[in-house]
Amino acid sequence: MPLRPETARQVDALVADAQSTGHAPSLVVGVIRDGTVAHLAAAGSHPRPDADLQYRIGSITKTMTAVLIMQERDAGRLALDDPLRQHLPGAAAAGAVTLRQLLGHAGGLQREPDGPWWERSEGVDVATLLAGFSAAKIAYPPHRAFHYSNLAYGLLGGALERITGTPWAQLVRERILTPLGMHRTTYAATEPYARGYVVHPWHDTLREEPRTDTRAMAPAGQLWSTVADLARWAAFLADPDPSVLAPGTLDEMCAPVVIGDLDSWRGGYGLGIQLTRQGDRVYAGHGGSMPGYVAALAVHRRSRTGIVGFANSYGFRTGGIGPLGHQILTRVLDAEPAPARTWEPADAPPPADLAPLTGRWWWMGFPLDVTWDPATGELVGALRGERISRYAPEDTDRWRGRSGPEDGEVLAVRRDEAGHPVALDIATFVFTRTPDEAP
Repeated sequence: MPLRPETARQVDALVADAQSTGHAPSLVVGVIRDGTVAHLAAAGSHPRPDADLQYRIGSITKTMTAVLIMQERDAGRLALDDPLRQHLPGAAAAGAVTLRQLLGHAGGLQREPDGPWWERSEGVDVATLLAGFSAAKIAYPPHRAFHYSNLAYGLLGGALERITGTPWAQLVRERILTPLGMHRTTYAATEPYARGYVVHPWHDTLREEPRTDTRAMAPAGQLWSTVADLARWAAFLADPDPSVLAPGTLDEMCAPVVIGDLDSWRGGYGLGIQLTRQGDRVYAGHGGSMPGYVAALAVHRRSRTGIVGFANSYGFRTGGIGPLGHQILTRVLDAEPAPARTWEPADAPPPADLAPLTGRWWWMGFPLDVTWDPATGELVGALRGERISRYAPEDTDRWRGRSGPEDGEVLAVRRDEAGHPVALDIATFVFTRTPDEAP
């Protein structure tokens, strides 16, 4: 569904102003709703951007490396609390640092590997990367604080290659890009693509930057993509394809491993996912930069709304493409909240054995209203009309919390001698039919 004309006009104005004041040769932002590009805003003519023009995505690549790690975890080939050295013996200097800590930038590793600036230099192989890795690259004790590390993702990529016996570039293509139809997301630049520049601060001339093959550090920031392709990835992060990654696993990735700013709690990091709080909303995604390029991806998962954006200049004079993306996403959500799901009447009442479980139950004067969802076969409990939990059948008179405050907890049905349900025991909180009954 396209944006309303007034919302689209506001997004266009924000992008045009950012391109002008930020001195970006070209700038493009796509707004994603329900899995498709709802609006494309573009400015600049060096080159003129469109939805199929490639830019370098930089560290957004890390989100795909993290998904590959989680695929291996779900397949039982690793555990997140395994030390890195267990899967990459050449990384013994990492000591007890775990895969979870590396994914969340809580492993204490320094930001960059040894040698020249890796983003602007031809890369080295994994063996050479490991040869430059020593205990001196541990900047902080693990999990003491958030400390962003590109090196961590180079090492995670090396671990993936050793576990699977497959090069990282092949893994990301076969397991993510091809299944999701991201055919214009590639390891190296593929025409048409935007050349990347540094804009001179005094006379506004352009210096073209090199397009390097970062090799062992590729899992940290190598990939190229387009608005149309990265919109598919944003849609995946909002609502994953189970054939690529279980939805519950992506939920796990979007839970904080570490908070990045302990004073305000405005930002944190999950398992490969940057988390940013804007007011009452949390956006999941990642930023990216490589010489000559900046990129942004952010999604509000609950409403399945997101943005992706690119510019082909290193740096952004007006505060960065990430803040611009968050501003646009907030503007869209404020102007056009996700529409409520249309209510449809049920075709039939609950089955005879479930109907007695529905209705109002009480605990210590608090009401719990239980309904039945015919679409999923789940019980839905609303405590005081606010805290909504869903329960899936697990066994006779036993239901397991699937979402909400009681996620994972057990709802057990208590019956009298005649077999009538008289109480619901939810994690030892016993709900009865009248507020006067003692639990």
